[in-house]
Amino acid sequence: MNKDRLIDQFMEMVKIDSETGQEREMADYLLKRFDDLEVEVIEDDTQKETGYGAGNILVRFKGDDSSTAPVYFTSHMDTVAPGTGIKPFIDGDDIVSDGTTVLGSDDKAGIAAMIEAVRSISEAGVSHGDVEFVITVGEESGLAGAKSFDTSTLKSRFGYAVDATGRVGTVVTTAPTQSKIEAHIHGKTAHAGVAPEEGVSAIKIAANAISRMNLGRIDEATTANIGKFEGGGPTNVVTDYVHIVAEARSLDDDKMHAQTEHMRKAFDNAADELGGKAEIETEIMYAALNAPADSEVVSTVSEAIKNIGRKADLISLGGGSDGNIFAGKGVSTAILGLGYENIHTTSERMPIEELTKITELIIEIIKVQKDKGNRP
Repeated sequence: MNKDRLIDQFMEMVKIDSETGQEREMADYLLKRFDDLEVEVIEDDTQKETGYGAGNILVRFKGDDSSTAPVYFTSHMDTVAPGTGIKPFIDGDDIVSDGTTVLGSDDKAGIAAMIEAVRSISEAGVSHGDVEFVITVGEESGLAGAKSFDTSTLKSRFGYAVDATGRVGTVVTTAPTQSKIEAHIHGKTAHAGVAPEEGVSAIKIAANAISRMNLGRIDEATTANIGKFEGGGPTNVVTDYVHIVAEARSLDDDKMHAQTEHMRKAFDNAADELGGKAEIETEIMYAALNAPADSEVVSTVSEAIKNIGRKADLISLGGGSDGNIFAGKGVSTAILGLGYENIHTTSERMPIEELTKITELIIEIIKVQKDKGNRP
């Protein structure tokens, strides 16, 4: 692995503007970059479905050993705002921005590691099985690219999302499923001073419903939250409409569905009692991720982490990622920490040691997968 080349690659990419929805320039760069490496690179046709700046990019790094099961890695090309005009520089042992923007290590550090892994393996003539890379759009705004990606185009049945907090060696093996709950509460308007008894307060319906809900930490696996409560107007008018947006999350699908149903019933019952109406919409935002410790995806990365001189730290994450989407589509996935710090802020930092280590880890996973294929 060429450390200086890796750093240059990362710093070159973070200078390319690619805030969510504006991924075109970054996608074009990646298409050319991988083509220059003489690997197969394809942009899918999902842009017309997602409305984002580009489609997802699929890279196939063909191996010389067809007996080794293929493995995939995924990162995303979009960044959060403020992510325009990023000026990276090295500050001691870290790469940082000038403080007016994010750095974009989430997730261009993952992409830089992929590119250097391909270059290093090719230059060293390392024998390996097929490797696939999926670089998505719109991850920062609802995992849009991953949701639209056709996983039937992958040969790999397991792999890694290179996109988690925690130093290299951290492996997210469980992450929750999430349900979005949107409630439209309808009451009846009336003059609040002259004839309030003729009205039905949508605010009261909503308040009664929420007061009966179990919210916050439900149990060790499940949480729920009201994120938005909108409605109302002049104090002399009984409010006839309230809009509420909420969520339920759990590491257990059944518990998530039970919590969602509990919240729906609370809205329905409160509306029935006061003579109003509740219209409830629910949507599963992403599936749960659950990679058992003895699964191939976890045992492979655990061995690779040991080989690069670190200890595997298997953890549970409270949020969703592209990894959840791939896992939900039947591709066994774990999520790798890559050591970035203070992401989504203008004080974001990418420790050079961690950038180097995540590259080493990707290379070592590929080697371990090849070695496992040759074991009796």
